[in-house]
Amino acid sequence: MDKKNALRAGALAAGTTLMMLLMSSPALALTRDDGDDPGTGLSVIETLGLYVILPVVLFLVIAGLVMVLDRSKDRTDTTSSNINVKSDARAKA
Repeated sequence: MDKKNALRAGALAAGTTLMMLLMSSPALALTRDDGDDPGTGLSVIETLGLYVILPVVLFLVIAGLVMVLDRSKDRTDTTSSNINVKSDARAKA
């Protein structure tokens, strides 16, 4: 029974992929639309700076601001590791 389900899932995935490939027509990307005025392309350095370096820098700036401006005083350890279980009272015999 597992082979039948696996075959069905594989056929569904292959069919879906084939339909998506057939429906997306990359040949139409070569024709220009009315009003289409593409600019000059980006260089490799500009592309890496825009899509890799800039997001990482923005993430670090936001994370740094959150850490610096966090004013909560709940930094103590609230787990059982800071609980003293030994009693100070001594039993008198």
